[in-house]
Amino acid sequence: MMNPSVIETLRGFMDERDWGQFHTPENLAKSIVIEAGELLECFQWNADADPTSVRGELADVLTYCYLLAERLDLDVDEIVLEKLALTGSKYPADRARGRSTKYDQLPD
Repeated sequence: MMNPSVIETLRGFMDERDWGQFHTPENLAKSIVIEAGELLECFQWNADADPTSVRGELADVLTYCYLLAERLDLDVDEIVLEKLALTGSKYPADRARGRSTKYDQLPD
């Protein structure tokens, strides 16, 4: 028996609570930023954040990202792979390896 996918589990969880009514794209985008701030807060004073807190906050960020993609009828794998292809063309490995330079300032 296969386990349900993350998005299927999220759908069921939200449906049981009738929370979908609150999940407008705007609200979900706001929630992503709020939760990302809470994730960043884990590292506020040093790089040695509590792994349990990081795990929980990262889960919150990812949850809202999945829900936003679902609301906008976007395939998460597809949009990530499309973005990687675009970024790969801007940052060819032979020119960008080991550099944090912006793509328009990479050496030729």
